Amino acid sequence: MEASKVYFTNLRTTPSSSLPTKMERLVKRAGIERIDFKNQFTAIKIHFGEPGNLAYIRPNYVARMATFLHGLGAKPFLTDSNTLYSGNRANAVDHLQSAAENGFNPISAKCNVIIADGLKGTDYREVPVGGEYCKAPKIGTAIADADVVLSMTHFKGHEQSGFGGTLKNLGMGAASVGGKLELHSASKPEIDAEACTGCGVCIKYCAHDAVHRGEDGKAVIDGDSCVGCGQCVALCRYDGAVPGKSDSSARLNCKIAEYTKAVLFDKPHFHVSFVMNVSPECDCWNHNDAAIVPDLGIAASFDPVALDQACADMVIKAPALAGNRLTDRRPHEHLENTDKFRLIHPDTDWAAGLEHAAKIGLGTRTYELIEI
Repeated sequence: MEASKVYFTNLRTTPSSSLPTKMERLVKRAGIERIDFKNQFTAIKIHFGEPGNLAYIRPNYVARMATFLHGLGAKPFLTDSNTLYSGNRANAVDHLQSAAENGFNPISAKCNVIIADGLKGTDYREVPVGGEYCKAPKIGTAIADADVVLSMTHFKGHEQSGFGGTLKNLGMGAASVGGKLELHSASKPEIDAEACTGCGVCIKYCAHDAVHRGEDGKAVIDGDSCVGCGQCVALCRYDGAVPGKSDSSARLNCKIAEYTKAVLFDKPHFHVSFVMNVSPECDCWNHNDAAIVPDLGIAASFDPVALDQACADMVIKAPALAGNRLTDRRPHEHLENTDKFRLIHPDTDWAAGLEHAAKIGLGTRTYELIEI
């Protein structure tokens, strides 16, 4: 398959060329104007960030993108779907409030915010794609009904998928609450009794009352109540909650690829990825740990698979910063040309998702990087 073009700009600026200006120049060079935006409902898929997390994309970039799209005649709106786990984005009321607190509102972001799957996460469309894992993904209605999909992704690590890139932003992020349940349903976590300290954090934050304290004071997961969202795995700092042996990160990433195919099915689409504040875990948490590599730049492409591969390669090649979770484990190494995501989350397999995405026709892992 022919290599896809991925365009990239670093973060160096001048008085006449700010970062939002460089982003606009980047997407123009990447050919975004080949899409006919005239009177088209354009979903800007983004992660608003859990309140308390400060690693998400700044609203200034979104405002510049929305202004640019308005100039092309589009009807842009910012969107994301509700979460399966507990937090401040599990329903549309709290989700909108969280978005506003983080600067995503019609005044600062220059367009409206719509929660894709409605008040309680039950507003969705099934999009038949005949996938190997997901036959008809459940996509939030506002995204499924959009004429054009444009993703703006904060590229970072992820505790279940290895990294959170464009596919994760679209495949998991656009899924309704029921869709997220399908994505997680075969990956229920388990408790490692030897590692569990009985701190109770997983019990406190389980949205489905599936975790309780056993007779020995340690956590126990009720398999019938557990939906496999993985929040306990992400929250546990003692490796007491671990991914279940019945499933794998590879399978989850393959499902995410099939959901992404449903999101983009029969629609014009374009993607921008911000490789900055590369935190070790997702923006879903109400905190963000120190970045693992220096801020690298902004990349854009019509091909979401090539874009994720290019961003992953950049992070792999980059030296590690000091004073973060990665260098806590490998304090005397610069870690250039090392898969940092696998070092932080050794049970994950991000490559399997990209390989499956290429197999089902979403794009190619082969790319030409064009720096501007």
